[in-house]
Amino acid sequence: MAEQEDDTLFIDDDDDNQPDAAQHSGLPPWKIAIVDDDEDVHRSTRFALQQTTILNRPLEFIHTYSKAETRQLFPSLNDVAVILLDVVMETEHAGLELVSFIRDELRWTDTRIILRTGQPGYAPEEDAIRDFDINDYKTKSELTRKKLLTSLTAAIRSYDQIRTIDASRRGLHQIIESSASFTFDHGIQAFAAGVITQISALCGVPPEGLLCAQGESADGAQEQQFNVIASAGQYRDLMHKSITDISNPVIREALLHVLTRREPLYQEKNMTLYFAGRGNRPLAAYIDLPFALSEINRNLLEVFCSNLGVCLDNLNLVSQLKNHAYRDQLLSLPNRLRFIEQIDTVLSEGLPDLVVALLDIDDFAEMNDVLGHHYGDLLLQSIARRLGNELGEQVFLARISGDVFGLLGPADLLQPENLRHLFTQPFPIEETQHTVTCSIGMVSLYEGSTGGADVLKDASIALKRSKSTQRGSYTVFTRQMGTEIRERATLMQHLHKAFDAERLFLMYQPQIDLNTGQFTGLEALIRWRSDNGTMIPPVEFIPLAEYSGLIVSLGAWVMRTACFFMAQLKKQQRAPKRMGVNVSAVQFRQDDFVATVRKALRDSGLEPACLELEITESVTMTGSALFEQRLAELKQLGVSIAIDDFGTGFSSLSYLDKLPADRLKIDRAFVTQIDSAAGPRIAELIIQLGKKLNLAVIAEGIESQKHWDYLRAAGCQEGQGYFIGMPMLETDLMQWIASRG
Repeated sequence: MAEQEDDTLFIDDDDDNQPDAAQHSGLPPWKIAIVDDDEDVHRSTRFALQQTTILNRPLEFIHTYSKAETRQLFPSLNDVAVILLDVVMETEHAGLELVSFIRDELRWTDTRIILRTGQPGYAPEEDAIRDFDINDYKTKSELTRKKLLTSLTAAIRSYDQIRTIDASRRGLHQIIESSASFTFDHGIQAFAAGVITQISALCGVPPEGLLCAQGESADGAQEQQFNVIASAGQYRDLMHKSITDISNPVIREALLHVLTRREPLYQEKNMTLYFAGRGNRPLAAYIDLPFALSEINRNLLEVFCSNLGVCLDNLNLVSQLKNHAYRDQLLSLPNRLRFIEQIDTVLSEGLPDLVVALLDIDDFAEMNDVLGHHYGDLLLQSIARRLGNELGEQVFLARISGDVFGLLGPADLLQPENLRHLFTQPFPIEETQHTVTCSIGMVSLYEGSTGGADVLKDASIALKRSKSTQRGSYTVFTRQMGTEIRERATLMQHLHKAFDAERLFLMYQPQIDLNTGQFTGLEALIRWRSDNGTMIPPVEFIPLAEYSGLIVSLGAWVMRTACFFMAQLKKQQRAPKRMGVNVSAVQFRQDDFVATVRKALRDSGLEPACLELEITESVTMTGSALFEQRLAELKQLGVSIAIDDFGTGFSSLSYLDKLPADRLKIDRAFVTQIDSAAGPRIAELIIQLGKKLNLAVIAEGIESQKHWDYLRAAGCQEGQGYFIGMPMLETDLMQWIASRG
């Protein structure tokens, strides 16, 4: 019975109207899989559809004869448009089981499945359509040639539409993805590749086109350069070429026509689309066409291109922002951020023997002040040109900050002497020649380098070392430097915590009259005991406090504490004439410094004449106008001023003569010289200078009777030191005072 029904598979009800073989377009054929255990069905289906074209494309048949053979062959196939599937083969449900295999395991969701059966009873039509993902169900008896062709055409059209929509979705996804992740170098290329995919999908043709963009004008050139920025298929080799270098005249002329006239061009075998962005970088896409487009398709494509122009504007805007974010606009060099990225890149690639060097132009700020910023800009441009020309492409050159250049390259090229040699010849600035020197900080990239930011920080540490020791020199960063910096950073953190936790305290060292032995003064000295009981020397933490700005709060606390203790001594009638408090240059520059002093005196109730502020010579160099104003306010307040560590700084004697100071303090280094062969020559000079300037003189560091006797004989009025009294806590100081009657 089954054989009789199969014999009626193709009852030719219209033989006279069988179509002639159509000339197809050269596009790939539709793949049609015939899955049936009857050889006659394969032969008759193939015969009935021979030389048939559907949607301008021929058919290609794939044959399998069992469920097992199908499961073995299908995983190696792709792009199967339609499967003509027999229900009953080895078993009565073999075909239905293959449906589940095709949909669930192979994930062929686009492929159309037409179920065919010669025995409808084994798989009722309603149940099969309801329970299985099939697209049509036919009995073999009703499938005449025309009905088979009709069903197959409908299935292929559906498959083609699904694939077109899916391709459009993928192309749009690629465009959206690229627009969300534009990069400095590849944003426009990713965008262009997505456009090719999208247009090809919309037209139903393979991506055999190329995309071009209008480049920037060269310096002084009137014409702009057009370049290929994305290509596919047979035109893949044209990537990055100039349009004028394209050998195919059809493509070359079409692209030039569209980019210059800014309008689309449709020809018989191709089309060239124009993307009308508002920027000055229009895009054109050339696409090969196997067939002419309808008027409707043209209108749709033009709307699509117009909308895509908005994306192009956004891309150009993002590219400009990226350019400003990663490129120095004055010198057209990569900036600090880009330099760090480049270091990260070479670290990830593990390239050997690379060095980072920072070049700082010596005295550049002063030159800008004298000659003007325009002149400074010209000098930087001249230096950048020489560095780029002499070092070549092997060295990555960037501008790190105002007058600091960053270099990343092979160690043999970035030798310090090689770099310094580049500055031996003067730099041409307009019609003049300008000679400059540079300080250099260097660091070698090694396996332990954690990242570009850390490497740049290490190079900066080395550069600071060069500038602080000798301008025009170079320093190579070492791990020892890194250890010192980390220790300083740790100490600074601990200092902040110690201040907050009140781990800092004051000690007081007495001062006496060297002639009478009378107790005349105290100097407040800050001390720090760490959590483990170790005393941290002031010479270590005071510079950190000044560097971090903590010295302002710390100094205000010292001022108040010393004033309150001095007021307490006065109430007990044990106070000397004055309390000395050290003031740093950072404190002195604060706008509210005088107000801080006034408040400490007012709150403690201490008379201003009992407070002496000890300032170093470096404070006097903060600027004469500011310094004189501060001193005038303090003297008007009634406090006295002592110049601390006199002779160790660089103050001008003529300027010192104008200062409203009351006392000079001889540094302990000059007192120690009393025991040396050279003798106390400087101490004597300071004592004589004090007499000439009518200033009292006090010596620090008196550690023996010899020191005392010599200084007294030389005319020094007062002194302090371990021989007289150690720095003491309040309770110990009270006992010292009591012991002296």
